[in-house]
Amino acid sequence: MDGAGEPGRQFGCASFNQDSTSLALGTRTGYKLFSLTSVEKLDCIHKSANTPDVYIVERLFSSSLVVVVSAAMPQRMNIYHFKKGTEICNYSYPNNILAIKLNRQRLVVFLEESIYVHNIKDMKLLKTLLNTPSNPSGLCALSTSQSSSYLAYPGSVTSGDIIVHDTNSLSPVATIPAHDSPLAALAFSASATKLASASERGTVVRVFSVPEGERLFEFRRGMKRYVNISSLSFSPDAQFLCASSNTETVHIFKLEQLGPRGEDEAVTWTAYMGKMFSAASSYLPGPVSGMMSQDRAFATVHLFSSGQRNVCTLVTIQRLLRLLVATADGQLFIYNVDPQDGGECQLACKHRLVGVDENHGVEIKSEGEQLTQETHSSPSYAETVALPASGHPTATLTGYSEDGGVKKGDVIPEHEFAVGPINSCRSGTGDGQG
Repeated sequence: MDGAGEPGRQFGCASFNQDSTSLALGTRTGYKLFSLTSVEKLDCIHKSANTPDVYIVERLFSSSLVVVVSAAMPQRMNIYHFKKGTEICNYSYPNNILAIKLNRQRLVVFLEESIYVHNIKDMKLLKTLLNTPSNPSGLCALSTSQSSSYLAYPGSVTSGDIIVHDTNSLSPVATIPAHDSPLAALAFSASATKLASASERGTVVRVFSVPEGERLFEFRRGMKRYVNISSLSFSPDAQFLCASSNTETVHIFKLEQLGPRGEDEAVTWTAYMGKMFSAASSYLPGPVSGMMSQDRAFATVHLFSSGQRNVCTLVTIQRLLRLLVATADGQLFIYNVDPQDGGECQLACKHRLVGVDENHGVEIKSEGEQLTQETHSSPSYAETVALPASGHPTATLTGYSEDGGVKKGDVIPEHEFAVGPINSCRSGTGDGQG
């Protein structure tokens, strides 16, 4: 979520990590990382105040690696080891960076009309996709499964086509004609077997199989008005899908299918009515059939305000399914989701994310934050060389290891992909602008 330029916005961006165990927040002075292992307590595990106007910040699972882009240098990506307070490497690109996605195999950088695929362990540039359809919002999705690494992005500026690319084999997989209108949101399930999409009209959410591209589900968010769907997210088991927009309502859909012998996997009124409508739709004209085959939301949340961007996710915390919504006014809402009956979700806790009045420089310690001041002054592990005439990003990398030396040419060591949560908050100077 990019909250820049919106009324009442308190930060530049917010993003959940790949398994929604952490929340990254970009602010006017740097970025903050929060652990999401508890409902009642929100722990700040790191705070940086040396990079102005951060509008992209992405953390790799629960490791100490974080990728940052600042509005002060929008063509440069910096990768930091935030636990050590040091820079691992930085790369520059020919145009402004609009989005960055990463998993344990790949790091992908999105510009408006080009995509750069890197091997995340040594940051080698594996593939450049040039002259892609104009994508000014940087809309994209990258799967996080250990066994596959699929990339999804818009295939047209006039319709809702989705291009699916395999970043392991570096080859295109499918083009899915998902919507009539241009795309607005994309999300993979954790297993990378499902892909959800929404268009700019915001009335219908669809789910497709990956890599086949077969339409599996179709849900109607609403009929009365068009909205801007800003966030889609599957639950860890891909049984639920949440969708948030610029309205006050967050919708949760339940993905229910017939069992192998035709019986219901979960017998609910929603599932029953959906099958009745589906059967009846085969006898009706196309437009009417489409309207009837779309299931309504299984559960909903009504936020306290509308008109501002937000990002949502479904995650299991303390053994219960929760809906998390981070809003542009600097708050995190945690709701309980009833996986059996659905309905209106109950607010479990609300946290304030922004603990600093950045206009006046006065620190306000919010509940759940424990800030400690530590200073680091380590040099960067790599420096970026000038861009060649072709515009491809290149960098001279010294490599990274625990002792700071070269280790098999890897920029990011193997153990960083499985490290547990870091439970200390830092406000160092080692991850500044360069």
